[in-house]
Amino acid sequence: MAKHKREKLKVFALGGVGELGKNMYVVEVNERIFVIDAGLMFPENDMLGVDIVIPDITYLTENRERVQGIFLTHGHEDHIGALPYVLKQLNVPVYGTQLTLGLVRYKLEEAGFKKAKLHAVHPDENVYAGDAKLSFFHTNHSIPGSIGICIHTSHGMIVHTGDFKFDHTPVDEKAADIRKMAAVGEEGVLCLLSDSTNAQLPGLSGSEKEIGRELSDAFFGANGRIIAACVASNVHRIQQLFDAVAENDRKIAIISDHIENIVHIAKDLGYLMIPDGILLNEDEMKRLPDEQVVFLTSGSQGEPVSALAEMVRKGENLRVKSEDTVVIADNPVAGNERMVNQTIDNITRIGADVIAVQSQTHDYGHGSAEELKLMMRMMMPKYFIPVHGEFRMMKTHSELAEAVGIPKKNIYLAEKGEVVEFNEGNAQWGGKVPAGKVLVDGSGIGDVGNIVLRDRKLLSEDGILLVVVTLGRKTKKVVSGPEIISRGFVYVRESEHLLEESNRIVSEVLNDSLNQNVSEWSSLKSGMRDALSRYLYDKTRRRPMILPIIMEV
Repeated sequence: MAKHKREKLKVFALGGVGELGKNMYVVEVNERIFVIDAGLMFPENDMLGVDIVIPDITYLTENRERVQGIFLTHGHEDHIGALPYVLKQLNVPVYGTQLTLGLVRYKLEEAGFKKAKLHAVHPDENVYAGDAKLSFFHTNHSIPGSIGICIHTSHGMIVHTGDFKFDHTPVDEKAADIRKMAAVGEEGVLCLLSDSTNAQLPGLSGSEKEIGRELSDAFFGANGRIIAACVASNVHRIQQLFDAVAENDRKIAIISDHIENIVHIAKDLGYLMIPDGILLNEDEMKRLPDEQVVFLTSGSQGEPVSALAEMVRKGENLRVKSEDTVVIADNPVAGNERMVNQTIDNITRIGADVIAVQSQTHDYGHGSAEELKLMMRMMMPKYFIPVHGEFRMMKTHSELAEAVGIPKKNIYLAEKGEVVEFNEGNAQWGGKVPAGKVLVDGSGIGDVGNIVLRDRKLLSEDGILLVVVTLGRKTKKVVSGPEIISRGFVYVRESEHLLEESNRIVSEVLNDSLNQNVSEWSSLKSGMRDALSRYLYDKTRRRPMILPIIMEV
């Protein structure tokens, strides 16, 4: 790699800081731009009607000729989910491990995108992009093929850990490459970006092996059918479910298209070992006695459109019965607790048993405080930037960094778009780049903003009133109306007086304006809206959206 005596470096996040999800980090080495991850985030409660949220990549599209590629740490949605949208604007090479790229390929095919330049990497090999060298190290997470990424510079490496934990008995028996992590630290780390998700949890996270034992115990204790729900991309958990099925002489059918596709991808790439004869389709399962049946479905996060939710709502093909045992095989991600609890409550109402296996062992795919300290000890970075977490998580992570000896002045708690700049190996704040969130609603990308969300919120809270008036084109007199149509505001049959008085107020405003030769439609609409809004708020303490519609004949 060419050495630059006056190498200028920049590091910033376009997503993934101050929030859970939407991970996208940018490292600039002189004029070269390297992007780490391109994830999505699911909408918050006030984002009515929004499907997903992705990072704002304005900075990358404005500098597209400098972007060397997107480097993926692993295959979870919050790290790869935005790629179908990003690559349509920024068709650059994408690098990741085999399983990660298998999942990316599936997502891109779903989106109809066929031009991706996908390059498989192995944790033990190096990649050269532009004039920069990148290397990798294997980590443990809840999905195989997870890696950390090192960008080599003349002042030391910039390292992104990806999502990680230290599991000494992992499901696939491939422990984290601690030797290589330590070697990276020995070689010299200028700046470390590290996963903050579980910084607030003390101690160590549990081993995945413990979850496997609990799943097998839960299956052994069930008398009727078992319905197991997990996150589709948690390949390790799916493997443990298959193992538990085989150990308990049961058969399993997958009733989630998303999980089925991921199972095929992982099996073909050698990441899933399915015991012979246990996998059947739904029709074959119907011929077996209940005590031999397991259904694998999505919905462990309580998603209202998941297969499990459909089963709870008494779907046509398969319904949860009171004799069933429902196994929730993943802990809810932060923010999803309410939906998960609601799903569990609905299952309990039916009379089925619910076993939330993972919550009993407090196992997570992310390292707890002591594991985060170990990573920092091995890397020994000069500078530290906590990432991947809400601000409180990042703040706690920064305190852990101080505890292991990283000076407070060398720790940068960055918001989205805030640039940390390195000159001659010394860091300082370097301004801001455009950053934020782009809302995806149906086929629309970015066309739903704060104003649209405000209108949706208003409609959901106080409803809408349409005021329809027809005017004579020449006479400028009222030909018909005004007619008031209410939706979501009041029950019309019980509010006749309110609507009659509203009609009178609108007629009065309209006639006064026309008598004063006010012919501007915007003025007419504004006058009707203001008068009606004041009256309705005085009578109901509600502010419905009022839409005057004026037509000419």
